[in-house]
Amino acid sequence: MTLSRNSIARWTFGSALLATAAITLAQSPRDPNAPPPPPPPAVATQPPRAAPDMQAVLDAHQRLGARPFEQLTPAQARTQPTPADAVRAVMAQRGMSTAPDPAVTTQDMPYGSDPLQFVRVYKPAGAPAGRPMPVVIYWHGGGWVLADVNVYDATPRMLSKMLNAMVVSVEYRKAPEAKFPSQHEDAIAAYRFVLANAQRIGGDTGRMAFSGESAGGNLAVATAIFARDNQLPVPRHILSVYPIANSDPTLPSRRDSANAKPLGAAALPWFAHYYSRTPADQQDPRVNLVRANLRGLPPTTIVNAQIDPLRSDGETLAQAMRAAGVQVQQRTFPAITHEAFGMGKVVRGAQQANAYAVGRLRPALTGPTPRARR
Repeated sequence: MTLSRNSIARWTFGSALLATAAITLAQSPRDPNAPPPPPPPAVATQPPRAAPDMQAVLDAHQRLGARPFEQLTPAQARTQPTPADAVRAVMAQRGMSTAPDPAVTTQDMPYGSDPLQFVRVYKPAGAPAGRPMPVVIYWHGGGWVLADVNVYDATPRMLSKMLNAMVVSVEYRKAPEAKFPSQHEDAIAAYRFVLANAQRIGGDTGRMAFSGESAGGNLAVATAIFARDNQLPVPRHILSVYPIANSDPTLPSRRDSANAKPLGAAALPWFAHYYSRTPADQQDPRVNLVRANLRGLPPTTIVNAQIDPLRSDGETLAQAMRAAGVQVQQRTFPAITHEAFGMGKVVRGAQQANAYAVGRLRPALTGPTPRARR
């Protein structure tokens, strides 16, 4: 068999990632100050060009001093500027208010004994008392290592306002202090908390959706699978935004977006190094969703960004869902990057992705409950 030059390059890059992951995962510590693993070999490919408004955010992020994750310890990565900081910098430069939208109120509530086990409940400020609202449970991103509900405030606030719904944003324990499957266990615990307490705080779990970004996009799907398998109420709809879903290091987006910002392909084994216990965790169907039993899941919307090493994850997850009989729509938005979904105030492509997602969620939260296929 004769391989093309591109095929050889993809095989070499993928093999290097696999080798790096196998070496580092075996040594993965629980110390957030431990040095990062050896990075995979550099790749010469350049990502697609970002739209000017997207590039403005990326430039602001660089000016704030953000460094590639693979050069940092988790402790360092957690304290460096985030894409949300870059959005606020662009907003300030344009004379826009950076204060949270007052049209939505928030309340924090614990669902476990660990300080990181709490939910932030978003509600429209003018919501009438005594009228239960639809519920959207939201899990934030950060590769199960970084970020929190503060960094990912924009999306649940937007969803609450646009859907006139209660959005429950879940905080969960982080790796490496709490390794896989701690985050998935917390996602389930928070879901059980919502089921037990939604009526008391004004939510109607009969009109419920799951949503999440990146690692949270994975948790949204994995928690729906758990609900299906454990006779718990299944959401009417899943919104999964650029999810972690496929452990194959040779996926097309791993190479064409290898040098993308703010997330490059070299960061993926870095996250895996810290959240995994052993290399086998990468093949667990809770992480490698394309190998999970997806039958009987509710209608699903998958949103991807073109300039993102996780783009192929969402595209292949959609293919696997269709093969399992799930009603799924997947859309890749051009000229935007990972993390763009929360940038709707300053990035037009993000606004379009938000509108698409809201348009898919709204009828699911107001219409009759669809029958899931089994």
